[in-house]
This record gives sequence, C-alpha cells and structure tokens, in this order.
Amino acid sequence: MTALADRAAIAERAIRDRHLRRVWGLPGTVLGSSGWPPSAGQRVHWHWNYWWQAHLLDTLVDAQLRDPSPDRLKLIDRFVRSVRLRNFGKWINDYYDDIAWLGLALQRVGHLGLDVRGGLEAISSRLREGWTDDAGGGIWWRAGDDFKNAPANGPAAIFHAREGATQHAHGLTDWMTERLVDPDSGLVWDGLRVGSGELVKHVFTYCQGVYLGACLELSEMDRVGRTIAAVAEHVAPNGVIRGQEGGDGGLFAGILARYLALAAPLLPSGVARDLVIRSADACWSGATETPHGLLFSADWATPAPSLPLAGDAPERDLSVQVSAWMLLEAAATLDHRPRN
Repeated sequence: MTALADRAAIAERAIRDRHLRRVWGLPGTVLGSSGWPPSAGQRVHWHWNYWWQAHLLDTLVDAQLRDPSPDRLKLIDRFVRSVRLRNFGKWINDYYDDIAWLGLALQRVGHLGLDVRGGLEAISSRLREGWTDDAGGGIWWRAGDDFKNAPANGPAAIFHAREGATQHAHGLTDWMTERLVDPDSGLVWDGLRVGSGELVKHVFTYCQGVYLGACLELSEMDRVGRTIAAVAEHVAPNGVIRGQEGGDGGLFAGILARYLALAAPLLPSGVARDLVIRSADACWSGATETPHGLLFSADWATPAPSLPLAGDAPERDLSVQVSAWMLLEAAATLDHRPRN
C-alpha cells in the first residue's frame, strides 16, 4: 500500500470510529452522526443531514475500491438500507441536489454488486421532473422554489451521464455554461433566481467541482481545462483548495478534490493532480491527534484545533471530516511520483 493509501486508511478508521452509529439504536443499522462529540440528538440521528450521508456513502465506496473488504461491503449494504429507513422509507426528498448526490453514490454501490435499482429508478425519475424551460432550462434547487443553481444541475448532469442519458446531461451542463459560468474568470457562479433574474455570484469550491465533473463525464475537455485553470488561480491559494467553514460548506472542498482527481489522468498538464496532492499534504500535516484518530481541519491550509473542541468548532461536523477523508481517498488514486 502506498503512503497516500495509508493516509486514506487512517482517515477512514478515524471517521468510522467517531461518527458511525446505529439509527435509533436499532441493530443492523448505521449512519454517520453529524457531530463529534455528538449531542443527544446527533447520537440517535435525530439530526442526520441526508446529503452528508450520501457523501459518506460515496467515500466508503472509495475505500472499498482502494482496499476491498467483505466486512466493509456489508457495512455499505447496511448503510444504504439505513438511509432509506431514516428517510422514512423513501429514497427522495424535496432537494434535487440532495437526491442527485445519493444517486451518484448508489450508482457506485451498484458497481460493487449490491442491488440498488429501486433507489436509482426513484432518483432518476424525480430528477427528470425537476427540469423546466424556465430561464432556458435546467432543474430547480428544490421543489416549489424559483432558484436554479450549479449545486443541483451539476451532480444531476453527472448522474444522467453515468446512466447513459447523455443528451439530458448535455442539456443541464450547457445550461450551466450559458447561465452560470463567468465569461471573464471561468469560475462558476452559484445560481439564478428565475423570478427576478438575479444572478447569485457567490463563488463556492463546490460549484467548480460539480461543473468540472459534468464536463468531464461528457468529454468537454476544453471546459474542463478552463475550469481547472480558474480553480488554480482563484480558489486554491498556494495550491491548496480553500475551506468554506463547517456545516454544508464543510463538504465543498472535498467535492472539488474528487473531480480534480478524476480529471488529472486525462490532462497533459499536472495542475489538477498538483492541487489534489498539495491539498492532501496540507490536510494531513495540519491534522490533530485524538484518542479516536486524526481530526482534520475545516481549512486545510491551517492546523486543526486541539481538544477539547469548542461547541461551535466546524471540525466537529461530519461534513468537514468526510471532506478531508474524501480528499485523501482522491489523492490515493493518483500516481504521486514526480512528473518528468
């Protein structure tokens, strides 16, 4: 096992130890507690953050591909069933970005040999319902809203491309290109309020990642290259992907790292690879030792705090810790030898 794979394995052990808990105390169930140390509600998954769980599941799949294990495969199976249980017997909710993320994770679970066809069918159908011609196309952020954004359209495009619906995936990606990509910087803005026509020009690492991933799935390599150049120039100071605090923002940098790592082997430039490796090195060197394994910083360019954690410390969040683990798994997929 390479040193990069060793790092990913250590992160996996820490996050599984700190965060995996039964759902409502029921045997045979498991999800990630959304905080550590957990509050009473977090301990029983009263607060459970559907889309955080989707990324935890996706990262468990990363680990299974890195180091196949029958025990982890059983854990993944229990995890999938627990998501549906905790979602009160359903696969979907009202947020199109949430269900797209679970769909992407379930697609990869299916490649491991587990039967998730029911979930994939429900998610695919709901995502297609989100498309309207308002503002030229695209899907909504959530049902009943007037906001169309990159966080929904990006993962949905990746999902549809992977299920073979490339025309639909192109429609979603082209809509983002036309409506949300800054023609000057190449950065991807957050979204569009359809009713007022207001462009929400927040720049999140998340949005760069999902647009990059969609273009990558559709072999739009010019767009891929331009997005990576924009990332390197604007959202990765000194080559380290910037953090965006805790809560939902805790996942943003890891999502970008995942798609940079997928792009890296396909490009002659080493920029994508270097961004992932430098970020992983910074994340690793800034981690703090705890009795339950390493604790990773919400901002990889700065060290994680020492214990005890303040009640509002973003490092308590599952999102922050999964993002770091996702980064280290992404780095482990790359050839870390210097390029000629």
